[in-house]
Amino acid sequence: MGYGRRPRDRARRRRQCDHPGGGAVPVWKGALLPQSLLCCLRERLVSPEARIREAAEHLRSGGLVAFPTETVYGLGASALDDRAIARIFEAKERPRFNPLIVHVPDVEAAAAHVLLDERAHRLAAAFWPGPLTLVLPRRAGCRLSHLVSAGLDTVAIRVPAHPLALELLRASGLPLAAPSANRSGTISPTLAEHVHASLGDRVDRVLDGGPCAFGLESTVLDLSTPVATILRPGALGPEDLEAVLGTPVEVSAGHADGDAEASGAGLRSPGCLLRHYAPRTPVRLNADPGSLTAGEVLLGFGPVKGAALNLSPRGDLREAAANLFAALHALDTLGATGIAVSPVPAEGLGVAINDRLRRAATPP
Repeated sequence: MGYGRRPRDRARRRRQCDHPGGGAVPVWKGALLPQSLLCCLRERLVSPEARIREAAEHLRSGGLVAFPTETVYGLGASALDDRAIARIFEAKERPRFNPLIVHVPDVEAAAAHVLLDERAHRLAAAFWPGPLTLVLPRRAGCRLSHLVSAGLDTVAIRVPAHPLALELLRASGLPLAAPSANRSGTISPTLAEHVHASLGDRVDRVLDGGPCAFGLESTVLDLSTPVATILRPGALGPEDLEAVLGTPVEVSAGHADGDAEASGAGLRSPGCLLRHYAPRTPVRLNADPGSLTAGEVLLGFGPVKGAALNLSPRGDLREAAANLFAALHALDTLGATGIAVSPVPAEGLGVAINDRLRRAATPP
């Protein structure tokens, strides 16, 4: 089984969900943004149209704006502005060999910057807007800053499935480079509060859209070679992509070794550093509740006893994904000597969850 239902036709892959003040918002597979969440998102902003216009003006002036997506909060800047992109790397303390994902409002906007082959068009029709990033060849004459792709001849690009993100993209009129809105290597933010705690005054504006519905970063798929390859696991698994492509999808080993990191060699995808998504508190994986050491707290999954927090008491992987980063943020504030994590099945969405946990547990 894949990570979700296999797409059959366009009408069944998406539904149109009305939200206050602005038409219909397409929702990937109808699964990431429930109607109840869509209808309350704009209530978290006072005068949302004015805030979005203000944020868009900051972006056009070279500023940094954090905004929600269906995956995690992104730290956005104009992908056309070298100085603005440099500010992202400085604010995050992120190595410049680690590329950024460019966010655009639709596939037509993507085509202005990258070369979409037949595979890319099929995947975009199936999964955009949504948590799929495609790595594609840069179009000749493309105006995107070379900093976004770490000097490579490819660009990682996606269309987010979040109304505030889409409104901001349209209001700014810019492609936005937007890695997760946190300091590099630390826990990704799924709440506006996480952004403030991590970046403080390093960001000019934060648009608060409430909790991110999915809670894990997008799947990154490399289409720059004849064989489609997943570079970073996420919401979509190989089976989901193969159902659309009709051909096998490979899965990369998914990390840069120490030599590559030390040399500064350009990575083909974000999220591939050995240590990433990490709290300050040490993380121990596949822990048994009876094996806790003094001062450790348990992050549970399924019906386990003694957990300080539980990703999903009923063992639901989608619920666990949505709760993962928020739970790590919360446990990291307790002053514990360690965070012991219950086993999470390495199947379906559990592949992406375990990827994040392994990187979080890698020693500094």
